[in-house]
Amino acid sequence: MGRPGTQAGAGNVCRGMKHVRAVLIWLSLVLCLVAVPGFAQQSGGRAIDYDAWERIAERAETAVEAGRASDAALGTLRTDLAGWRARFLEAQSANTASIRTTREQLAALGPPPESGEEPPEIAQSRSELNARLAALQAPVKTAEIAHARADGLIRGIDAIIRDRQSQQLLERGPTPVNPLYWAPALNEINTAFSNLRQEWRSAWDNPIQREKTKSRLPVSLLLLVVGSVLLLRGWKWVSRLTARIQSRSEGRGRWLKGFVASLGQPLVMLVGFTALIEAAYATGLPGLRGEQILSALRPAGYLFIVSMWIALRVFPRGDSVDLPLVLSIERRREGRLEGGLIGLVLGLSMLVMAISSYENWTRSTTAVVTLPLIVLGGFLMWRLARLLRRHNARISEDDAATPGYIDRLLLLLARALQAVAVVGLILAVVGYFEAARALTFSMLSSLLLLAFVMILQRLIAELWVLFSGYGDEGRDGLIPVLAGFALVVAAAPFFAMIWGARSTELVEIWTRIKSGFSIGEARISPMDFLIFAIVFAAGYTITRLLQGTLRNTVLPKTRMDVGGQNALVSGLGYVGIFLAAIIAITSAGIDLSSLAIVAGALSVGIGFGLQNIVSNFVSGIILLIERPISEGDWIEVGGQMGYVRDISVRSTRIETFDRTDVIVPNADLVSGTVTNYTRGNTVGRVIVPVGVAYGTDTHKVEAILREIAEAHPMVVLNPPPSVVFQRFGGDSLEFEIRAILRDVNWVLTVKSDMNHAIAKRFVEEGIEIPFAQRDIWLRNPEVLGGRSERPAEPSPPTAPGEPEPERRAVHPDRGNLHESDMDHGPPDVGGESDGGGR
Repeated sequence: MGRPGTQAGAGNVCRGMKHVRAVLIWLSLVLCLVAVPGFAQQSGGRAIDYDAWERIAERAETAVEAGRASDAALGTLRTDLAGWRARFLEAQSANTASIRTTREQLAALGPPPESGEEPPEIAQSRSELNARLAALQAPVKTAEIAHARADGLIRGIDAIIRDRQSQQLLERGPTPVNPLYWAPALNEINTAFSNLRQEWRSAWDNPIQREKTKSRLPVSLLLLVVGSVLLLRGWKWVSRLTARIQSRSEGRGRWLKGFVASLGQPLVMLVGFTALIEAAYATGLPGLRGEQILSALRPAGYLFIVSMWIALRVFPRGDSVDLPLVLSIERRREGRLEGGLIGLVLGLSMLVMAISSYENWTRSTTAVVTLPLIVLGGFLMWRLARLLRRHNARISEDDAATPGYIDRLLLLLARALQAVAVVGLILAVVGYFEAARALTFSMLSSLLLLAFVMILQRLIAELWVLFSGYGDEGRDGLIPVLAGFALVVAAAPFFAMIWGARSTELVEIWTRIKSGFSIGEARISPMDFLIFAIVFAAGYTITRLLQGTLRNTVLPKTRMDVGGQNALVSGLGYVGIFLAAIIAITSAGIDLSSLAIVAGALSVGIGFGLQNIVSNFVSGIILLIERPISEGDWIEVGGQMGYVRDISVRSTRIETFDRTDVIVPNADLVSGTVTNYTRGNTVGRVIVPVGVAYGTDTHKVEAILREIAEAHPMVVLNPPPSVVFQRFGGDSLEFEIRAILRDVNWVLTVKSDMNHAIAKRFVEEGIEIPFAQRDIWLRNPEVLGGRSERPAEPSPPTAPGEPEPERRAVHPDRGNLHESDMDHGPPDVGGESDGGGR
């Protein structure tokens, strides 16, 4: 035991060493961060060994021309070529800044003179710059040529592999229904299992291996017990837990809670199956054959377990309003069984192909063993197609629901499943084994992937409903639909691989997409589009924020009218969006200078086709600048009258007094005649016409009308209202009240109030308002009575010049009067009034 001082000193030393160690660690991290960019620059800027590339290219050209290399050798060669091509693509962007600078220097010198000689200094500078530009562009051109060569070789290798796959699918082999192949197939199967048994027996007979197996026996037994319990009872345990959670849950999160709980079902099964596989490995008895089978059995079992879970989610047990498919409980039970069997068929096919590859089975044996799986897969597809048809039938029977777009797609899928089931079986029977296997198993795999995508889309929709607060209607909102579309796009490569596309082909497609496309001398890539979208979105957001700040904070505190405020805000929006687009294009590095001539030529043609739109656009800008009309103005244009509600770049929206919107092109507002009743102020004039009977005191009428006009609170007294004796009308003496209103928007109300006041005062003063009088002459009144009790006596003839006696209808209530029986006489315009103003 040391002294206290020694222990304290040792503790201080230890703490000091810890601090030193921490400092050293941080210094090393900093040095690494500093050194990485330099290393990257050195590795990225190192010269390309074109001699080595030439050897690789010649070897690839020989292999492509001969066409005898195996698929594995061609795949390896293609990988090397893809690496070289990536380096060449990176080399094409070398010296970009220097080349741009040199071109700008040449542009500063201007074009050489067409006639005469330029000064020697300028000519020498131009020559040096051209030489430097050629030297800078030389490695770029060399990289472009090498890239084109590598790209062509890769396409050639892809074409060879693709042709071989097509020939393999279209090659006819032995038919598995031929009994001659059954006995050899059984012999090869027995041989495979005998070899597997012999392999395990040989390992057990080895004393060393037997001792190892015995020593590992407790671990193997433990894994075996755990795996068996989880496989046999785990699914039921989690199912009960899921049902209990869903029964206690209500509201929006019920489906999500059930989904999260159901994830335990495949997880428990996967853990149990993995424990069984590891138990077999722990014994140490599997040899090469055993390990080959176990390595194929693992993904096959995983696929079967996942397919059972997918079937459970697509065909749930309990009753719910929002089922994925409208099916009865019995049909859903059938769907769960068929979904699990699909995973079993696919897993067994993987296992059979692994054993066939290792045991080197003949094509006839592989076809005979795989035929039952193809038949079972076709049967399952047919049954699932019937379930989909039942779903559409129940949708059609329901009067409250009509088949939607998804339901029509499911009906098409049902027809495709039935067609594939029949065609796959026929191809297998006639000997096209590879085509039948690819068609049947690819369709089954696509079904599982499609169902998985549907489950993920439903998960996103439920999350959106839970967090957005839109309710159940949010499942069909824009965000879930866009998420579903994104899931389909993301699943497209997996669908392609299921149907035979190679991963190298998908990488090739992605490489071409990532490299972009060329427009003139500009190359545009998806990254450029991404940068453009981000910068433009940022600029657009800033523009909207500035507009909102001006509209709600700054402009209301100024003396600018509402129309001017709206015009300023709209102009700021157009300028901001234009600047955002320019900045986004510049930030993305898109050089559109080479498109100037093409754009100029296109603008001429587009101008003729879009001259009306361009005219309206320019007119909209003029309206925003000059502001002959503003939002809220009462205008009349083209026979339409109403309030201006919105002025956009292309058109103006007018709300009429009938509460209907009229869209007027801006060109009509600029070039046509527009009446603005409220421009600058709301003062306007009202004219109220009044007619009185002949014989009325006109001065008295004028005084009464002036009193009524001056008494109205909306009438301005300076200038005072006036009463005009307008004319001698056909039936009356016509007067007019002409008054200036404080707010012309109240013109109809003021006119109505004055008419009420006029009617009341005229009754009090005994002044009558006449109305037109019409005389009706009946030519043959005898036909109006129809059947009469006695015939009418003929009237005596009248002498010339005597007035004709009045004719009266016998029964005027009967509808026997025709238009030809009436004679409309002219109004009584020349005679005097009957004293009553009538």
